[in-house]
Amino acid sequence: MLDWTNPAAAALNEIRSAPIVRFSVLALSSIFFLVDPFAAIPSFLAITQSVDPVRRKRMARKAAITCFIVLTSFALAGQLIFRMFGITLPAFEIAGGLILLLIGLDMLEAKRSPTQEAHGDTEEGAAKEDAGIVPLGIPMLAGPGAISSVMVLVGQAPSMWRWEMGAVLGSIGITCFVSYLVLAGAGRVKTVLGETGIRILVRIMGLLLVALAMQFFVNGLTDLGVISKP
Repeated sequence: MLDWTNPAAAALNEIRSAPIVRFSVLALSSIFFLVDPFAAIPSFLAITQSVDPVRRKRMARKAAITCFIVLTSFALAGQLIFRMFGITLPAFEIAGGLILLLIGLDMLEAKRSPTQEAHGDTEEGAAKEDAGIVPLGIPMLAGPGAISSVMVLVGQAPSMWRWEMGAVLGSIGITCFVSYLVLAGAGRVKTVLGETGIRILVRIMGLLLVALAMQFFVNGLTDLGVISKP
């Protein structure tokens, strides 16, 4: 009898089931959905409407670098912060899940959460000479949701030098690089996707973010022993 087993498919399934792959996908998706550069396009264009293309790209680069520095700083200092304030990982997982849930519900309505963009941030940014750091870099990109997600992910690493930390830092780097590309070409991205396309994309990210929030809740309750580990 012929063996119809596909070695390539079997190898691919084995790779997908590897802990490093599953954790890396979780880290990249949660950080990218929370930074969500596509939802920041309208605000970015409003803030930079009176500047030339070269300066617009410079502000996009500064926003992405600010986001990278902020998220990386909290990733490296995450375990120290936990120990300093006596915060347990399960407690932070539940708190982070709540923040993610609120942001995800706002994204399902195709709008920015107040934790990412407060009322008046766009107007304040437009009045600034250079809004690349505030409010574009923080809180529009590196908001409380992204920071809490990074700290929860880092808390799952047994030590600072484990591969989980590398996966988190790599996810931050990829997210910030893509954010720069999206914001630097915000005009073209908006033309290609259109308002409707951006709203649909934000809603899809919001749905996935709500699912991630529920997973954080489940992880926190499991670590506390409230529910049994599956």
